[in-house]
Amino acid sequence: MLRRIVLLLCLTAVLGACKRGSDTDGAANKPLSVYSARNEQLIQPLIARWSEQTGTPVQLVTADAGPLLERLRAEGEATPADVLLTVDAGNLWQAAELDLLQSLEDTTLTQRIPAHLRDPGNRWFGLSVRARTVLHHTQRAPAAQIDSYAALGNPQWKGRLCLRTSKKVYNQSLVAMLIAEHGEAGAEAIVRRWVGNLAAPPFANDTAVIEAIAAGQCDVGIINTYYFGRWQAKNPDAPLALFWPDQGAEGRGVHVNVSGGGVVKYSDAPTQAQAFLEWLAAPEAQAQFAGANLEYPANSEVAVDPVVAAWGAFRQNLINVSEAGKRQAEAVKLMDRAGYR
Repeated sequence: MLRRIVLLLCLTAVLGACKRGSDTDGAANKPLSVYSARNEQLIQPLIARWSEQTGTPVQLVTADAGPLLERLRAEGEATPADVLLTVDAGNLWQAAELDLLQSLEDTTLTQRIPAHLRDPGNRWFGLSVRARTVLHHTQRAPAAQIDSYAALGNPQWKGRLCLRTSKKVYNQSLVAMLIAEHGEAGAEAIVRRWVGNLAAPPFANDTAVIEAIAAGQCDVGIINTYYFGRWQAKNPDAPLALFWPDQGAEGRGVHVNVSGGGVVKYSDAPTQAQAFLEWLAAPEAQAQFAGANLEYPANSEVAVDPVVAAWGAFRQNLINVSEAGKRQAEAVKLMDRAGYR
């Protein structure tokens, strides 16, 4: 009888230890599972540093944003994922709307990431910033001739403007932010004037827009800043430059977007996942996270990469980037009506 009691007590102790382990996200060496739409070569070095510093292994799954969100939806409560990293606030907003992310009540992340670069419900946080701004040929279209996004629709730019296709999320998010700023009618008027000024049908990507301006096919365009950084590294003497629109008293500032992440709703290691996001938002990791892709750190206390700094400072539009997702379907319809393909 005594032996049976001892065995029962031991079994109770073992079960209690297992329960306590589950309450603390499992064993310390449990792998952290990260689903990432950010290119593997950009995130892998940071994951290696995290693992080295914490002793926590990471299982990385990479794919485009759409397939990753569908995978998370299909896996549901059975998902192995702990962290979702993706590009564009529109994709982050979609993940939150699909109820795939947890809301975090965390002062560390909210202190490090400005309010306009994170979900109002703290379900996702921007980790790097990319500006979608104007690129111009410095000789054929001097900076003094450029003013705002809307002004690219003025008659002086007739046959001189190049744009990327409306099918890409970056332009969908830009137009969604224009709707948030100018209202639907105002944004549609801007986009219609852009279409009327196009020098050529919209291009497949931002690099093609840059090359068209360099070749003289057009004089101005709208691109994400990091595309120019990559191109400029191979063409340092080209007479092209970035221009920061809407910086005057009447302007709201440059439209920005983010690459960011959140803790997956059904993560079985939420504390560990949140710690990983906090680490990515800290100064040391921020410099590498942003600098690797020539972006801007979301944490404003972190210095930008010297290449990026050389483009000059600008004032950001402080409309919350979640509007890029909230109004994206509206933006797609607007661009279709305006003839922007």
